[in-house]
Amino acid sequence: MTRTFAVIGDPIDHSLSPALHNASFGFLRLDCTYIAYRIPKGELDASIADLKKIGIAGFNVTIPHKVDMMRLLDEADGECKTVGATNTVVNTDGRLKGYNTDVEGFLDPIRKKNIDCKDSDVLVIGSGGAARAVVAGFAKEKVRKITITNRTQENAENMVKFARQIGAESEYVDLARAGDIASSFKFIVNATSVGLKGIGLPISTKNMTKNSIVYDIVYMPVETPLIQQAKEQGATIIYGWEMLLAQAMKSFEIWIGRPAPYEAMKLTLLGRF
Repeated sequence: MTRTFAVIGDPIDHSLSPALHNASFGFLRLDCTYIAYRIPKGELDASIADLKKIGIAGFNVTIPHKVDMMRLLDEADGECKTVGATNTVVNTDGRLKGYNTDVEGFLDPIRKKNIDCKDSDVLVIGSGGAARAVVAGFAKEKVRKITITNRTQENAENMVKFARQIGAESEYVDLARAGDIASSFKFIVNATSVGLKGIGLPISTKNMTKNSIVYDIVYMPVETPLIQQAKEQGATIIYGWEMLLAQAMKSFEIWIGRPAPYEAMKLTLLGRF
C-alpha cells in the first residue's frame, strides 16, 4: 500500500518539499508519495483530524502552524519541547509524535564544514520560530555568547530570555549597531525573511571580514543580497538551501528509518533554483 506524506502550511505552493521527497522515494524505489496540503490559519484542528482519517503516514509542518501543532501531538521529542515548535510529525495508528529537525538541520551544514562553534560569539538576526531553532542549536554547541538583534526590541528581548532559559549567555543589540560591530562575531545568522525575492539586507555588511561566517537561512534566491555582499568582504558562506536539505533528510530518516539519498535530493533541490 502506498504511504502518503505531506507538508502542511499556508502559503504552501512555493514549497520545495514535494519535489525533494518524491525524488528520494523514486530514487530508492519506495512506494511512497508526498503532497502539499494548504491549511489556512484557524483550520488546523479539523484538517489534522482529516489527515488522520485518510491514514497519512507523516507530515512536515511549516508557517503558520509550527507552534500551534504542538498541542495536537500525543508525544514530542526533546528538541520540540526546547524550541516549542514541531516541523515533522509521524502518525502511528492515529497517534501523533512530533519532532523538530530545524535545530539539527541548522547545525548540519556547520558540522559538514568542520567549523567549531564552541566558545564563539554569534549574532542572530530575528526573533521568530526559525531564530528559536538557531538559538537552540548554538546553545547545544556551547557558544560563548548569543547576541540577538531584531527590528522590534521587545521580540528580541524575549529571544534573549529564551536563550538564557536554555543555558546560553545572551544580550540584545540594536539593529543599526549590529552592522557596526559585525566584525566582533564569528557567526552572523540571518533568521528573518529579509532577502527573500532578492530584496533587502538584514544588517549592514561593511564591517564583515574574511573571519566572518555568514549563514542566511533564506534559500530563495540562492544568492541573497546578504550572501552576495558578505562574499565580497571575503566571508565564509553557508547557504539556506544547505539547511533546507539537511532538514528534509532528517525528516526522511524519521519517517522511513533509513538514510536519505543525499545526492538525489541535492540535485533535485539545486535543479529547482
